[in-house]
Amino acid sequence: MSTTWHVLGAGSLGTLWATRLARAGLPVRLILRDPARLRAYQAAGGLTLVEQGQSSLLAIPGETSTSSAPIQRLLLACKAYDAEAAVASIAPRLEPGAELILLQNGLGSQDAVAARVPQARCIAASSTEGAFRDGDWRVVFAGHGYTWLGDSGHPTPPIWLDELAASGIPHEWSTQILTRLWRKLALNCAINPLTVLHDCRNGGLQQHHCEVATLCAELSELLQCCGQPAAAENLQQEVERVILATAANYSSMHQDVSNGRRTEISYLLGYACEAAARHRLQLPHLQQLQQRLVNQLQQRGLPSA
Repeated sequence: MSTTWHVLGAGSLGTLWATRLARAGLPVRLILRDPARLRAYQAAGGLTLVEQGQSSLLAIPGETSTSSAPIQRLLLACKAYDAEAAVASIAPRLEPGAELILLQNGLGSQDAVAARVPQARCIAASSTEGAFRDGDWRVVFAGHGYTWLGDSGHPTPPIWLDELAASGIPHEWSTQILTRLWRKLALNCAINPLTVLHDCRNGGLQQHHCEVATLCAELSELLQCCGQPAAAENLQQEVERVILATAANYSSMHQDVSNGRRTEISYLLGYACEAAARHRLQLPHLQQLQQRLVNQLQQRGLPSA
């Protein structure tokens, strides 16, 4: 009998993983934040996956964090700023040696989660898959991508990677997962805040080439200083490639701001600027970008940390 995949975080990526795992016949349980959300979920009859215009309803069992069932494997798919509190809510249910797969953006939340649950193995993930919700309990698979997974402390891959393959989740075990996370952080810092400040789709940044290039130069300097030279290689070229490939898309941060939601600024720009300060590195454009974004968020009445 396969180990149950508990999924905490019913956002786009969490539900995308849950539906594909369940569709492959694997045991999945969705952890919802309170009894009211659980009742709403049960009334919907499960999660709906929309792929290539085809909808399929998957009756995945739901529960709340207060359920008594032990957890051996947990996919943590909530926002970075919710990760530590979310794990604390289910910590008593974690079995010794439980495995946590952390699907958070940016850096900082992974260490906070690991400190909360020292009895568990925390595996970081970096994904380029695209998905969005077009309704409650519905997820649209919007763009095929890839997920890198790794554990800096224990490079041996877990046995359940075969289950990801069977579920059609493209992935690779990386012994350099920190490099992947730093690279993704730099890409997000170079693109997401500017799309908010210029109120544009990703492709709109082609009109701000000099600003993007200056940020990439400073971010490359930061990566080198933080011992991540591989993450700094050809950063500007990749940023420009991503801008072109996702030209019609709104960044996740732009979507959050447009919908009046809290952003993950603290785990992206905030983390980068704090790292620069620790290394006494002067990165004026990056620091100005953070201040401009903070001002914009405050003007909109949104949290700026």
